[in-house]
Amino acid sequence: MNAPHALLEIKGLRIAFGEQLVVHGLNLHIHAGERLALVGESGSGKSVTALSVLRLLESAQLTGQVLWQGEDLLLRSPAQMQSIRGDEIAMIFQEPMTALNPLMTVGQQISEVLQLKKGMSRRDADARAVEWLADTGIDDPKRRFMAYPHQLSGGQRQRAMMAMALSSEPRLLLADEPTTALDASLRLQMLQLLSDLQQKTGMAVLLITHDLALVRHFADRVAVMEKGQLVEQGALADVFSKPQHAYTQKLLDSRPSREGLAEAQLDARSQEMTLLEAKNLQVRYPIHKTGFRYWFQKHHFTALQGADFSIRAGTTLGVMGESGSGKSSLAQAVLGLIPHSGQLSFGGHTWQNVPAKDKALRRRVQVVFQDPYGSLSPRMTVGEIVSEGLRWHAPQTPEPQIEAQVLSTLAEVGLSVADFPDLLNRYPHAFSGGQRQRIALARALVIQPDLLVLDEPTSALDVTVQKQILQLLQSLQAKRGMAYLLITHDIDVLRAMAHQVLVLRAGQVVEAGEAIQVLNNPEHAYTRSLLEAFP
Repeated sequence: MNAPHALLEIKGLRIAFGEQLVVHGLNLHIHAGERLALVGESGSGKSVTALSVLRLLESAQLTGQVLWQGEDLLLRSPAQMQSIRGDEIAMIFQEPMTALNPLMTVGQQISEVLQLKKGMSRRDADARAVEWLADTGIDDPKRRFMAYPHQLSGGQRQRAMMAMALSSEPRLLLADEPTTALDASLRLQMLQLLSDLQQKTGMAVLLITHDLALVRHFADRVAVMEKGQLVEQGALADVFSKPQHAYTQKLLDSRPSREGLAEAQLDARSQEMTLLEAKNLQVRYPIHKTGFRYWFQKHHFTALQGADFSIRAGTTLGVMGESGSGKSSLAQAVLGLIPHSGQLSFGGHTWQNVPAKDKALRRRVQVVFQDPYGSLSPRMTVGEIVSEGLRWHAPQTPEPQIEAQVLSTLAEVGLSVADFPDLLNRYPHAFSGGQRQRIALARALVIQPDLLVLDEPTSALDVTVQKQILQLLQSLQAKRGMAYLLITHDIDVLRAMAHQVLVLRAGQVVEAGEAIQVLNNPEHAYTRSLLEAFP
């Protein structure tokens, strides 16, 4: 397809790091006001393509052409590129915690853009920054203006970074996984926000994502990359309904499936003792206020109140809700990591908040975190990471037995010495995201827990890898009879994994019941709104 009036046109772009070629002769274009989705798995070349447009890959060798309104950006000087970045082309990065300055409040960072790019006064820029925070859905924007990045949730940080990118009103927005940290309904809000801004300004958006549900709701056209090559592109309806390339079909077929769920075993286990039972569970956080009148008063924020639920062996309780609904507080209470009130019983045992007394219970309850990159120590080998819990809970175990158990557990999650020579002595950076999540699973499984708390275990993974991890979790549950507490905002993951569902809103349970009933015939309007966000 020719693009004589394209806003951005990429011709024969090749990107290499040293002798390693990562993008092979890419041809791509986007028109003013258009929404183009660039999809593919990690390592396909999506992000480096976007970074090359802004010339942010200092160590890369770029050949070909990147034509911005007819002028080649690869020939522009650094000073000329500086005037284009932000003013004409802006970017939302995938990791807001690393992209935002930890020493400045988010409001100051947005205000700085407005002062530098728009020539506003400090006062006007601050006021406009508050408005942008409000536009991107952050609650109490005046207070959030003064917050540092670490004081915001992942979703709030992502929205703050979106506000920063949009504040200069660019003609093209490069959005690299802009909604990864957001809940389903908030993702839809962000998409609607971008759509509204497009209608107002004519801004074009290049959306880089592995979330096909997001693409369905947003893009006009789709371009699919595999291993640095563009394998297919076309109108959204054509690519999704009649994919021409096998890789595109593979991505479309990667939606999580409930087929591997151990439904048949539930009746036999339903007579067993409840593994975990919570009644009137409440979590409150102290609020520190300044001023003399607050010296003798205690103030609290209630993150979770009156939650009743139970989990039986071999079953999965899925917990859904937006950011701030109390999901993380519930998970931390179950793990015994924060103070709570009400009843929380594991077969008659409760957390004592004394390490020596909680040691036996801690072995029964383990956690797998959201980010496989950040949850594994880069200074420890795989053998040290997986064996750490075993050495703590069973210190008398002979070394050969520890190694055998570690290797057996790694093989159980799909990492064998045959496929990965010298596996135990490798470090996490030598593995892909999906493989790291398997290592995190092995670390939790090696001490044979009864309950796994799964905190968004697949949200950072590509769709094909996500499906593999979910199938692994299903098979492990069927084999070991473990229970899962699954925290997620991904409705497809809930449909594939959950036997029971708990819906939280503003710290309260608004709906609970059998997964099939809640997800297919919700009774509460809030549950329906979550399901309608991404059906």
